[in-house]
Amino acid sequence: MGKIIVTQFITLDGVTEAPGGDETNHPHGGWQNGFRSPEGGKYKVDELAATNALLMGRKTYDQFAKYWPAQSGQSFGDRMNSLPKFVVSTTLPKADWNNTKILKDVVKDVAELRRNTDGNILIYGSATLSKSLIHHELVDELHLLLYPVIVGGGLKLFDDNFEMKKFNLTNSQTFTGGVILLEYSTISKCV
Repeated sequence: MGKIIVTQFITLDGVTEAPGGDETNHPHGGWQNGFRSPEGGKYKVDELAATNALLMGRKTYDQFAKYWPAQSGQSFGDRMNSLPKFVVSTTLPKADWNNTKILKDVVKDVAELRRNTDGNILIYGSATLSKSLIHHELVDELHLLLYPVIVGGGLKLFDDNFEMKKFNLTNSQTFTGGVILLEYSTISKCV
């Protein structure tokens, strides 16, 4: 059985939107740029190397499919392009990025993917998909890179839905520039 891991860049106020600056029209897009570090870069490379498949929502798929196919010849890009990829969408007519399959039912199809995949299934971004999978208890780990900035609004990983979940902290590390890695596992409902 596979393990679904949500990995997110996130601000102190919980925003996951537009960390690089050109993904959306967020007025503070690019908030991640001033915090790059060798240890953060190594973490992301190691995280991808330990991955057996990628899972994403349609918006993330659209962004990635425009960028990553042209990034061949470098280890991160080659790995992104070679992995099996699954995109959850009811509106995407076809997936042109190599080795990509479309999943239509967020709960049934992702649960089946998890059952039938060995190893780690990594979700980059895809906040809407991640929220749904957390709600349906289909996420095994959260890898959050917490950035020391507040951007005042935007797409958030955790909404005010008053649903409580418990997480166990399994690893933490501070990177140069004040970015904190927080890894959590075992998501469960609270009664």
